[in-house]
Amino acid sequence: MNKLQIQGFDIYPDHLSPDAQVQMVADIRKVVQAAPLFHPVTPRGQQMSVRMTSAGRFGWVSDRRGYRYEATHPNGMEWPAIPSSILAVWQDLSGTDRTPDCCLINFYGEGARMGLHQDKDEQDFSQPVLSISLGDEALFRMGNVERGGATRSVWLRSGDVVVMGGEARLRHHGIDRIKFGSSPLLPNGGRINLTLRVVD
Repeated sequence: MNKLQIQGFDIYPDHLSPDAQVQMVADIRKVVQAAPLFHPVTPRGQQMSVRMTSAGRFGWVSDRRGYRYEATHPNGMEWPAIPSSILAVWQDLSGTDRTPDCCLINFYGEGARMGLHQDKDEQDFSQPVLSISLGDEALFRMGNVERGGATRSVWLRSGDVVVMGGEARLRHHGIDRIKFGSSPLLPNGGRINLTLRVVD
C-alpha cells in the first residue's frame, strides 16, 4: 500500500479506485438529500466559504454559539447513517477498533478554502481523524501544534486519503485553494472532503 508521511500526516495517494469514488459520491448524494448542505457561520458571525452537512450519531456545526457537535441537523432532523462505503475506508486505514461517530461532509465550490485550524472538539485525541478527498484537487497545508512556524503543502487528488493521528492529530491544517475543474468526478466541478471522527 502506497503511503507518504509528511509532518506526521499519513497520506495514501489514489487509495480509492475510480469506481469506488463514483459509488461514494452516489452514497453522499443520498445523505445530502436527507440532510441538506448548509453554510456554517463562525462564532464571530462570518459565513464560511464551504458548505457542509454530516452523517452519523453526531454532526459538526458552527454558529454564533460556537464550534460543537450536535445530535441533529440545524433543521432539527437526526443525521443519516454513515454509508458503508465510507466506513470501509475507516476500517482499512484508521488503525483503531472504535467506530466513527461523525462523518463531516464539506463541499468546496470555486474559490472556497479552509484556513489553518485544529480538530479539537472531540473528547479523545488518541483517536485519529481520517480525511477522504473526492473531486477537484486541493492544496493541503500542514502546520504545527502551535500556531506559526514552517508549514508543508501537498496537492490532494480525488481518491486520496489522509490519516491524522499520533503527532499529527492536533497539528494545524487547512485548504489554501482548489484547482476548480481539475477532476471529472463531479459534473459541475468542486471538491468533497469527508472527515471521520470519534466524538466521545
